[in-house]
Order: sequence, then structure tokens, then C-alpha cells
Amino acid sequence: MADDYLVRIGKLIRDARQHRGWTQSQLADALGTSQSAVNRIERGNQNISLEMIARIGEALDSEIVSLGYAGPMHLRVVGGRRLSGAIDVKTSKNACVALLCASLLNKGRTVLRRVARIEEVYRLLEVLNSIGVRTRWINDGVDLEIVPPASLDMDAMDAEAARRTRSIIMFLGPLLHRMDQFRLPYAGGCDLGTRTIEPHMIALRRFGLDITATEGIYHAKVLTGVAPDRPIVLTERGDTVTENALLAAARHDGATVIRNASSNYMVQDLCFFLEALGVRVDGIGTTTLTVHGIPNIDVDVDYSPSEDPVEAMSLLAAAVVTESELTIRRVPIEFMEIELAVLEEMGLDHDRSAEYVADNGRTRLVDLTVRPSKLEAPIDKIHPMPFPGLNIDNVPFFAAIAATAQGQTLIHDWVYDNRAIYLTDLNRLGGRLQLLDPHRVLVEGPTRWRAAEMMCPPALRPAVVVLLAMMAAEGTSVLRNVYVINRGYEELAERLNSVGAQIEIFRDI
Repeated sequence: MADDYLVRIGKLIRDARQHRGWTQSQLADALGTSQSAVNRIERGNQNISLEMIARIGEALDSEIVSLGYAGPMHLRVVGGRRLSGAIDVKTSKNACVALLCASLLNKGRTVLRRVARIEEVYRLLEVLNSIGVRTRWINDGVDLEIVPPASLDMDAMDAEAARRTRSIIMFLGPLLHRMDQFRLPYAGGCDLGTRTIEPHMIALRRFGLDITATEGIYHAKVLTGVAPDRPIVLTERGDTVTENALLAAARHDGATVIRNASSNYMVQDLCFFLEALGVRVDGIGTTTLTVHGIPNIDVDVDYSPSEDPVEAMSLLAAAVVTESELTIRRVPIEFMEIELAVLEEMGLDHDRSAEYVADNGRTRLVDLTVRPSKLEAPIDKIHPMPFPGLNIDNVPFFAAIAATAQGQTLIHDWVYDNRAIYLTDLNRLGGRLQLLDPHRVLVEGPTRWRAAEMMCPPALRPAVVVLLAMMAAEGTSVLRNVYVINRGYEELAERLNSVGAQIEIFRDI
């Protein structure tokens, strides 16, 4: 029996390694061992400790074995079922992680309502707890209370948790106001190719933050007396770059102008939260923000982040690919209008309710009912743009939608180096996607989906796209190692089951 477990563990490790595109030698280098040892492990011919399994899982960003945690490892999907009824959109993943980082600005008690219960949030909570921040779930586990200590113990930081999330980079903005020097592990998260943090550094240097990087650690020093003397112009209109600049400006005594700022949904939610802390932000929703900072923030604040437009797009795509009639409630329409305009041109049959206001008092919501539609490929290519353009994270869902449409659709995912490559995993399920280069995919439709067993792509949105295609495919599919989905979606399988899907959560070991 033990030998059988070793073989099964070895197969999981091999599959995860191959899906990441690594050779045995590359994995060996990451582990500090030999290629022959990795070969023996993958063939089930070497005893392997739980510590080594955990190290391999961290290196591959894949949950090989999970102990003491009730979340899923694999999903078994019985496809070909129609969805029906109504489903609510959860609060924004990206807003929630930004607000967790922003809570470090406040000396008082912060309560965040309906926080997404996802792995990305859990990793950040582990980091916050390790440095002395007290957090607890309240109101039957729906809301989150955050109380900071008088001083943070940065030397006690949970480095393993920090490396498993890219959101840790947003600690830089708040921390530069709390200490003269500190260290942060390199940011991790989805495998989307090389992403430089230089735009963050360019913005934060204006507040006196100086960073050197050695051996997987950012070493940060704060130079006293340094402050922006002119508008900060971001070299990249990125969401986290803008958020870091906002977090740095929030406790800078005076007005800070940020130009070429993102005006995306999570940035707006952060601005609304800063206003709840007493920081005035002019220009919310535009590309020029003026932040009137407060050197000392000590207030008890209660804030409700808005709903997630990317989850709304996921649920819309689920209805389209399964040819279902489904009502998606609490859709943040301001951040879905371009996507819906494109889908209308493709022939999507849908209705939307009158607008109403989210719990943050600012974001506009609607209820959206999608019906089975005969779609035609769009004339123009699908490509993302900064808000108010088509959302970068919504692009992958158009791969599954285009696969159901008649004709050829060109998808140009120019932002990320690897994500378009992962979309070709749909070919394992009967799709006809041709990779033209690392950023462009040509999708031929319509598709007769077929069941398959496969590894989960190591990037969040392509992983969900594969799951949706499995829901459309007749027969039983298996999606293995779904940790990456749990990073960004709360109980996605259970919620899809509530509207007619048949998805079983299981483990091999």
C-alpha cells in the first residue's frame, strides 16, 4: 500500500512539473537536490517526507498533498448539464486583498464586510497574524475584524505564506510609514511569466523607499525627508502599482498627485476605503488621483467591498458554454459594460434589471439574466485595455465563449507572457485553439466539447475556463490540483452545484 502511495504521489508531482513546463533538472535546482533524485521520486521509487512534498508543492505552486485542510484537491465534473435559477456574485478578491494591506495604515479597528473566503485572503491573513496583527472572523464567519499591534514584528513574518501571494507587494506602501527598514519575500502567485516590480519602485522612491533584492528577499530602507515634490507619473497603468502609490500617499502629510493611475474596480474600492479612514481622494474613476494624506490614522472603520466583476464574467461564461438560462445577481455593471457590448454584438440574449447600489454606497449593480444564444464570432479581435476597456482578467473567458460561437475569433492577451498558452488546454476538451505566438490565440467554433482528465493550469482564470468547458462536455472529466482556483473563488464548485452543475470534490490521498 505504501508503495502504491509513492507511485501516485510521484505521478502527481510529475504532472504538476510538466504542466509548469519544468524539466526534472529545473525542479531539482529549485529543491537543492539532484535530477536523479527527482526521477526516482516521480517513478515512486524513493521514500519522500511530508516536508519534501510540501517543498515540491511550493516550488510548483501546486497543492500536491493537503493535510488538516478541508478544501478540495481535485474536481470530478459530470458535464452536459444545464444550469438554472439564480446565483449571487461574491465580493471582489482583488479589492479584499488590497483592503487587507490597507488595514496596515490604520492604528484603529478595521471591519471588512463579506470578505471573500479564498486562499489568497488566507495567505495574507497568515502573514498579518505572523507579524502581530490580530484578525478574527465575526458574525458567523462572514465579516473580518483586523486590529493592528503597536509595532509590527517583521522578523517573525511567515515567509512561506508571503511567497504564495503576489499581494504581498502591496505591503510596501503602508510599511514605509511604519518603520525605517524592513524585509519582504519575493512575491509569488499565478505563473503568468516574468512581471517586473520596477513600476512600483519608481513610484515609491518618491516617498523615500529604497529597495535592494538579494536571495529571494526585498531589503527596504526608508530615507527620511523624502517626499514627492511634483506629480507622480506611473510608468505602467497597473492596478497594484496604483494601489501601492495610493497606500504610500495616504499617510504622506500633504497632497500627492498620481497620474496615469488605474481606475479599475479594486482601485476604486481602495479609494472609497481610504475616504472612510479620513483620507480625501479626488478624481476617483479617472486616471489622475489627488490624495490628501493624513500622517496619523487611528479610527474604527467599517467597510463593505463591492462585488467582483471577474467572478460575474465567470458565471456569465458558465451560462453561455452550458447553453443555460441563468440569473446572475449583484453584477457590478460599470465594470462589465464593454464585455456585454461585445457579447451583444456576438448575439447574446440577455436582460438586465434596473441599477441599484452596492453596500459600499458607490458601486452600481444589476441582476443579469442570460439565455441560450446562437453566437457569431466577433469581427474585431478580443483584447484587453485598462478600465474602462475590456478587463484584462476577463479575456480568458472569451476563449470558452468564442469556442461556442460560429467562426474564428482572435484573442490577443498582450499583458501576460504565458496566459494565452494555457488557454490551449481547451484543446484537450475538444476545442480548436491555435497558438499564434505567446500572446495570441485563434479560436475556431462551434465546439463539440468532450470529457478529459487533466491538470489544472497554474494560472487562475485559465483554470476556471477549463472547469467551465468540462461542465459543457458530455461525460465525466477530472481536473487535478485545483489550489489555484481556490486562490480566487470561494466555494465555486458548491455554488455552481446549487444552480444545476454536478461537480464532486475529492482527494487521491
